This record gives sequence, structure tokens and C-alpha cells, in this order.
Amino acid sequence: MTAKKSIKILFQKKLVFKLLCFMVTLAFFIPQTASAHAYSASFTDIQFSDDQTKVVFSIDTLSLIELLPEVDINENGILEKKELKKEKAHIEELLTESVAIDKANEEQEATIEKLQIVKKEDKEFVSLTVTFPAFLPGDTFSLTDGFYVNDNDTNYINLITSSNRGEKSEAVLQGDNRTWTLLLTEIQQEQQEGATGTTTEEVAPVKETKYVSSWTSFLKLGMLHILTGYDHLLFLLALLVWKQSFKQYAAIVTSFTIAHSITISLAVLGIVDLPSRFVEAVIAFSICYVAAENLFRKEIRHRWGLTFLFGLIHGLGFANILKEMNIPKSHLASALFSFNIGIELVQLAIVILILPVLSYIHRQDYSNKFKKYISILIILFGAFWLFERLFLT
Repeated sequence: MTAKKSIKILFQKKLVFKLLCFMVTLAFFIPQTASAHAYSASFTDIQFSDDQTKVVFSIDTLSLIELLPEVDINENGILEKKELKKEKAHIEELLTESVAIDKANEEQEATIEKLQIVKKEDKEFVSLTVTFPAFLPGDTFSLTDGFYVNDNDTNYINLITSSNRGEKSEAVLQGDNRTWTLLLTEIQQEQQEGATGTTTEEVAPVKETKYVSSWTSFLKLGMLHILTGYDHLLFLLALLVWKQSFKQYAAIVTSFTIAHSITISLAVLGIVDLPSRFVEAVIAFSICYVAAENLFRKEIRHRWGLTFLFGLIHGLGFANILKEMNIPKSHLASALFSFNIGIELVQLAIVILILPVLSYIHRQDYSNKFKKYISILIILFGAFWLFERLFLT
């Protein structure tokens, strides 16, 4: 054996070893992040009327326990009703201080109505209902969210929906964007006065409900959702590890895109509704299955078909966050389109980055070992999530 060949083999072994060390290192961080708290979500519903402004703020109980550990008295990771009752004052203080409501840059004082635990898609949230003085047309309403503001390790989002005398809007607060401002329009006041007969001026008939959509917010939400969806990303990696032609790779990515786009739409529209525990377990199983194919099958054909079937389930997982927002069905198209585009942009970027690396590895002598070891690690990840989602949630 020549010295040059010996050095090449040694280099190849070191490269495989480094890749394995990298994947094993990820194992200590990804599972707990992906399975327990990929991101923290809150929901804010705002109702404007002539008498008052009603705000319902809900945040997942896991986030609340992270932010206020003392509320979990028995330290079982679950916020129970008796704990909520005992720590009611502390929880109300945290929520009212972290979410501020301003009128023309002047902070408003909240009147607390109720605090309760509610369920959204098999996930528990603490929901606080508060009221403020009425915001009238011409007033500027501002909401500032201070949760996780100095925590760069938590991907926090606040999904806002509001109804202002027939006009609805939504927004997503995340990252450095923590303030949402709304200028209540005068035209709604004219319509209200015309309806009650308090003015003699002729006004136009009340228009249909208008829904203002911030497509960039949903674009960013889709991007964040796939970036923190480590199980979805690992499934994609398992699909790409097997050496295939560019045409086959394109078919896989396209079928996955079409499939999850279909079920995201069907789920948000309420046409398809499966328990989130079942969906998350099947997603974990899909990771194990595809990685096992890489190990035990000598030849893989028509992988796009399998990808499409599993992609339908992955789409239901993507849809959970949008279902929580209760977006009016008459205006879902824009939100769904933007959300999907956000997912696809990140997915496409990952594929573009990873395929040249895989193409290089597939030309090396150690490509089969690489595929074997990576597939084994992917199975371990998937099996961990599958066990957790079946028996620990």
C-alpha cells in the first residue's frame, strides 16, 4: 500500500469519525428540544367594542413553568388546577407585566376577569382574560410582548387575532418584532353612528367584514416552523442520504411539498382532524422507516410515493400552529400560501446546501459506511421520539 493511499484512507476514516461525533453531539440537544419545546407559542385574541376592549392571552403551560418555576409545586412538569389556584396571584402578575397595552404611548391598566387552563389541540394553555377602557376610532392601540425577550435559545411567537367592529386582522410577533400597533379607523365609527341613528349624515352601507392579512408574518412563521421542526428536517435528511439521480431527488422534494400542502389546507379548514398525539407518533415512525430502508434495502425505487404518503401526515403536524389562530375561513388562502412558501424556502435552501455535500460523499469509498452510520443515528432519533410521543406525553 502506497503512502498516498494510506493517507487517503486515514483521512476518510477521520472524516467519517468527525461526522459521527457531530451527529452524536446533536443527540444530546435535538431530542429534548424537538420533542418538548421546539418553540414557545402564545395566542392573543383582542375584541374592540364601544364599551370596552377585551383581551384574552394564552400561553402554553410548559412555557409558564419555565418562566415561573415555583408554580409547579410538585415538580412533575404539569400545571395542575390546584397549583393554578394557589399561584394565581403570581401568574396574573407575570402575564400582566409581560404583555403591555398602550393607548397613544400611554400604558393602560388591566381589569382581570378570569384565569383558567384551556386545551388547544391536545396541548394545555394558561388563559388570562382582561379588559381595558374602550379604544375608539382614531385611537392607536399598541401591544408589546416581553416574554423571552432576552432568551435567544427559545423560539417564541405570539399569534394575534383582533376584531374591531367588524374588521378583523392578525399578526405574528417573533424575534425582535415584539410590538403590534393598530390605528382604529374612523369609517367604522361613521358606520356605527349610521346604524344607531345618532347622525343625520348619509353614510355608505356597512361593508362586508374585512380581513387584513400580514403575509410576511406568516412567511416568517412558516420558515421558523420548519427550522424548529427537527423531526421534519431529519425525515428529509433520511430521504436524501440514499444515492439517487437529480430527477429522483426532485420527485421526492416535490411530492413532499405537494403532500404537506394538501393536508395543511385540509386541517386548517377543519376537513381533516386527527389527534396530535397520533400525528406526532406517525411522524417519528416515518423517520425510523425511511432510515431503515436505507439500511436494509439493496434497491429503492419510487421513493417519491412513500414520501407523498408520509408527507400527508407531516402536513398535519405543520398545520397545528395555524389551527390555533382561528383565522376566518374566508381569508385563509393568503395565510396558507404565505405559510407554505416560508416552509418551502427553508426546505429548498437546505436541499441546495446538502445535495452537493452528499454528492461528494457518494463518490468516495466510504459512502456506504457513511450511509449506514447516519441511518442508524437517524433511527435512534426517530425511535426516541416515537417512544416519548407514545408513552410519555
